[in-house]
Amino acid sequence: MTGQTDRTRFGRKPDRGSHERADFDAVVDAARIGHLGFVVDGEPRVLPMAYGRDGDFIVFHGSTGARPFRLLAEGAPCCFTVTHLDGLVLARSAFDSSMNYRSAVLLGQCERIDDEAEKWRVLDVITDHLLPGRRPSLRPMQRKEVAATMVLRLPIVEFSVKSRTGGPGDEPEDIHFPVWAGVLPMQTTFGAPVPADDLDAGIAEPDYLRTWRA
Repeated sequence: MTGQTDRTRFGRKPDRGSHERADFDAVVDAARIGHLGFVVDGEPRVLPMAYGRDGDFIVFHGSTGARPFRLLAEGAPCCFTVTHLDGLVLARSAFDSSMNYRSAVLLGQCERIDDEAEKWRVLDVITDHLLPGRRPSLRPMQRKEVAATMVLRLPIVEFSVKSRTGGPGDEPEDIHFPVWAGVLPMQTTFGAPVPADDLDAGIAEPDYLRTWRA
């Protein structure tokens, strides 16, 4: 499955790009937060968003009273993006310096999920994406909580992926310039869990936390 359209066709550096679904899935599955862009009253808005991937959809949740979500539920065009920064590429000039990264862009229109059973299932998908294995241990959701939550899904149809790896591409005349050049790698990792209060201090750390700390 490819996400190429006129709107997702690459201009600069097409060799860094992909429209393959497997590449898109790999980028979004590895992240915990994305950004959702849309227009409100003629002005752009971009919101950080927890999400999950549910098969052929990216799924989000928010308050039923939130105006941005109401606009998206009505079919406002939107753009969802995910970016991983993997390192700073330090060349011998500022012009040739860069970043190693992985990014995905998805265009389309959201669909509102109103079926109650489907909402419950999709909310579990989002929770499990944030920290796999946690959902079964939580207090069950209440109907009033689900009723107060709007759930949207964005079809994975029109998308693109771009990435960069490797070291700096210095100009030949800069190779012997006396400044350090190379890559400063970057990683995002979880730290040690911090209990919410004294009650939690006596509860054994769950397996899913030990897995993500390993």
